[in-house]
Amino acid sequence: MAHKKKAGTAGRYGPRYGRKIRYKVRTVEKAQRGKQECPNCGKHKIKRLAQGIFECRGCGAKITGNAYTIK
Repeated sequence: MAHKKKAGTAGRYGPRYGRKIRYKVRTVEKAQRGKQECPNCGKHKIKRLAQGIFECRGCGAKITGNAYTIK
């Protein structure tokens, strides 16, 4: 059996939907679930609460932004 690369979070789709779409899903979900930099305090403690709503775990500020990132 051949060695295959890990697909990350898009690996749950298996071989379905095609490589390009799974790659796009992986990049969006990586940005969505990762920690981002707070514009108020500069710490990397921003977490996504809901679509477009983010909260800094460092200073407690709630920030609105795009659907998946604050930029």
